[in-house]
Amino acid sequence: MSEEFELHPRLAADCVTVGHLPLSQLLLLNNARYPWFVLVPRRVGVSEIFELPEAEQQQLWRESAQLGRFLKQAFAADKLNLGVLGNLVPQLHLHHIARYQADPAWPGPVWGHSRTQPYTGELLQQRLSLARTALGVLPDPPG
Repeated sequence: MSEEFELHPRLAADCVTVGHLPLSQLLLLNNARYPWFVLVPRRVGVSEIFELPEAEQQQLWRESAQLGRFLKQAFAADKLNLGVLGNLVPQLHLHHIARYQADPAWPGPVWGHSRTQPYTGELLQQRLSLARTALGVLPDPPG
């Protein structure tokens, strides 16, 4: 019996599920300071992009580009930051963060800069709805 994909507990605790793209689960980091989304390919035991088959690597980049375009346009970002660190969470995941010259961490990285500001209910629902509509994400993983 093969293992089923399970989101790493830290990602599950720090994020809200937006939905599912063909390869990846799309998450919203629960930090309203930045429009910050995370793509997590639904593959067991993968920690690096090169470990995915070539076709899935290409699909991941398509999803990343789609998410990046959405962030730049929807949030009028000055810059888009991408990060694939995995130092605390070994499960492969790609951070996508809309950045602004006026944000608290600019021009440095956002990690560890400012205290997390969790979303309020209304702003969270607005952001989830915007992302789901613009990206056409599915509520459940494709069969």
